[in-house]
Amino acid sequence: MRAPKSQRNRSKKGIHPRADLLLRLQLESNPEALCLVRAVVQCAAGVVRFQESDSRAIVRSVDEALANVIRHAYKGRGDLPIALTCRRLWSGTDAATPCGLEVVVTDSGVSANPKKLQGRSLDDLRPGGLGLHFMKQSMDVVEFSRKNGKNLLRMVKYLAPSTPEEKPEGE
Repeated sequence: MRAPKSQRNRSKKGIHPRADLLLRLQLESNPEALCLVRAVVQCAAGVVRFQESDSRAIVRSVDEALANVIRHAYKGRGDLPIALTCRRLWSGTDAATPCGLEVVVTDSGVSANPKKLQGRSLDDLRPGGLGLHFMKQSMDVVEFSRKNGKNLLRMVKYLAPSTPEEKPEGE
């Protein structure tokens, strides 16, 4: 379930919710490290209280992002630095309840061509090339930038508003 549009558009309008650092990882572009990162990101999503399906979507998006850095930005080299940060986002209206998770992946690899970051059509049936599509479908914000010679990928997933559990009639 996607967050309400008002939450998804916060960062686009320059309004950022308060955030606190949950974790900062420094890793090498070694594909063997991805299983460790998946486990840690799964735990971070649990700390923010995401439902299991949203937690899996976040983990898949981070895994895809890191695989793309290794494959494309670093051309398969396994010894180059990648930084990953996860921040818990807090709503400005309810400081006691987290409102989402921000994940930033930073690398020093080849900068991505913005035209190639559009992803291909889902009608083009062939293996590969849909990772960006799935990341954009799973996350509420997916932003690419390049600063000081580094690629930054910022992804945000907002918590869906909780709904009261329906009680059976007669209770």
